[in-house]
Amino acid sequence: MTTPAPWTDAPLTARLVLADGTVIAGHGLGATGSAVGEVCFNTAITGYQEILTDPSYAGQIVTFTFPHIGNVGTNADDTETSNLASRSGVRGCVLRAGITEAANYRSTRHLDGWLKERGIIGISGIDTRALTALIRDKGMPNGVIAHELSGTFDLAKLKAEAKAWPGLDGMDLVPDVTTGQSYSWDEQRWVWDKGYARHEQPEFHVVAIDYGLKRNILRCLAAAGCKVTVLPATATADDVIARNPDGIFLSNGPGDPAATGKYAVREIKKLVDTGLPVFGICLGHQMLGLALGATTKKMHQGHHGANHPVKDRTTKKVEIVSMNHGFTVDRDSLPVGVVETHVSLFDGTNCGIQLEGRPVFSVQHHPEASPGPQDSHYLFTRFTNMMRARKGVAAVKER
Repeated sequence: MTTPAPWTDAPLTARLVLADGTVIAGHGLGATGSAVGEVCFNTAITGYQEILTDPSYAGQIVTFTFPHIGNVGTNADDTETSNLASRSGVRGCVLRAGITEAANYRSTRHLDGWLKERGIIGISGIDTRALTALIRDKGMPNGVIAHELSGTFDLAKLKAEAKAWPGLDGMDLVPDVTTGQSYSWDEQRWVWDKGYARHEQPEFHVVAIDYGLKRNILRCLAAAGCKVTVLPATATADDVIARNPDGIFLSNGPGDPAATGKYAVREIKKLVDTGLPVFGICLGHQMLGLALGATTKKMHQGHHGANHPVKDRTTKKVEIVSMNHGFTVDRDSLPVGVVETHVSLFDGTNCGIQLEGRPVFSVQHHPEASPGPQDSHYLFTRFTNMMRARKGVAAVKER
């Protein structure tokens, strides 16, 4: 009779080292090497591929609170990085359990190989509940995630690197994720069993400034009847107006809005003054707030998830939305003439503004997301109705 081999753990080939000196050991996955960033947590139970390719996560290490990550594999369609952006910018991911084999008909690749290809470092086998509680109580720490097949690490060096990293406050990360050149977009939202349709007769022309633009925002704009021209984050107001748009879109993106605003806010002010409809999401919302005279501030733990309740004060409706931000528009700094339209029901922070008497508005959350509900898709219709009003065309019902 053959004696069975004793059960052993897989080697601990990864470390997550926090700026306070905390060292968390786990099993490495994805790319090897090390990366420094801000450690946050995301509470979504679906959409890990979209999260890991969302340019808004540049400079961050994402801890997934849901334990089953990788079980639907990956595919080319669910990538959120826009076509000509250099990379998504996420530094790493933290998982409770190892990656399981994919069990989904749309999967074309295992998550581990996909992470390797994109240069994303992962660690699994740790208590993500404890790490989430730490972030909840102490705020989002800076940290280094490292994966070495030998399992040997210079912990003193990793601790020093985590402690020395300045953090996202004051950091402009948009140059890392914006497009390098202009391009056009006409692809609409994905439909089950049909894929993506193209908009052949768009009603409007929208110029989108790419601060870290997500594909599904472009798809929602196209589905609302828009041909979209995407310009880099460094585009001037003159660059935008030269395209003769019906409306202007300010995209999501990573980092500190005040840092990116040093070159973007002056152009946004000029765009507001044109009288054209302006719509902003996430970082675009924050920088529109700065352009209108408000201030922004760093949040304790941020909002990262697909289950956040937000109230639209203009309709009194409560929406379940997707969020990803570590900065917020300070609601107490909103000047006269700027109305708060949306508010988080978790902590009361600002989630939307509108300029009184002008077709200018923005939201902090991500209305393009589909975390199950599609509660906020109506905002794209609200934007197109502003363009219809400018053309003297009757509005359509928000839905």
